[in-house]
Amino acid sequence: MIAIIQRVSEAKVTVDGEIKGKIGRGFLILLGVEHSDDETEARVLAGKIAGLRVFTDENDKMNLALADVDGSVLVISNFTLCADCSHGRRPSFIAAARPEQAQPLYESFCGYLSSNGVGTVEKGVFGADMQVSLVNDGPVTLTINSKDLKR
Repeated sequence: MIAIIQRVSEAKVTVDGEIKGKIGRGFLILLGVEHSDDETEARVLAGKIAGLRVFTDENDKMNLALADVDGSVLVISNFTLCADCSHGRRPSFIAAARPEQAQPLYESFCGYLSSNGVGTVEKGVFGADMQVSLVNDGPVTLTINSKDLKR
């Protein structure tokens, strides 16, 4: 799984003009699921993200996690994160999981965020054409590939 994590002061996702998910302070996570991913990767990645200390404390140091700031998360499925752009000009998406595999892992990832102490987990609409708006706070943007994490 590939996650792009953006620390935000607010974020929302709309589908056909209707807001489907909205948060204040927290993380906007774009999540790409690859065909080689499984439940273990969803669990480990969610735990890592829930514990990231990238919110500032009273000394203006990035020392606080989501739970410390009562932060929320908005998770957007994004198969394009799995693109291979190494050849030619048209990306290949062959590494991206098919929807029947990706959607359950996306849902599991969101559940694991909740079980790791994230109070509010909002979601986009899997597979939909979504419009995502955010105010990146910092900016702070991180990329994590679950294959790089110790299990």
